[in-house]
Amino acid sequence: MDKARHPEPADMTLIGVMSALSDPIRVGLVRVLSDGQERGWGELRAPVAKSTLSHHLRILRNAGITRTRQEGTRCFVELRRSDLEVRFPGLLNAVLGSANGDDVGGQVSAITVADAP
Repeated sequence: MDKARHPEPADMTLIGVMSALSDPIRVGLVRVLSDGQERGWGELRAPVAKSTLSHHLRILRNAGITRTRQEGTRCFVELRRSDLEVRFPGLLNAVLGSANGDDVGGQVSAITVADAP
């Protein structure tokens, strides 16, 4: 992965964020990451090919919703909750509340300790 670009909060746009959140897989990824834990890309489970999952994660990163960190050959992702709250107060909580209520993105999950080999 090349050096990831992360927009500053002032450079995030409402259209960019809402566009990134227009896909149920991406909403599911945000739901999984909303617990505040940084996750390795390999921990994320979605009913799509790995290349498609990578595409979804790139869209979220480019919109400013997530931050990606590379450590050797592994990539980690976390939700930029505080940056989103500063730029768009209340938006993330509203999206997560509706998504949880309607189970949007419910097919996305993360490996838990119980799931690990």
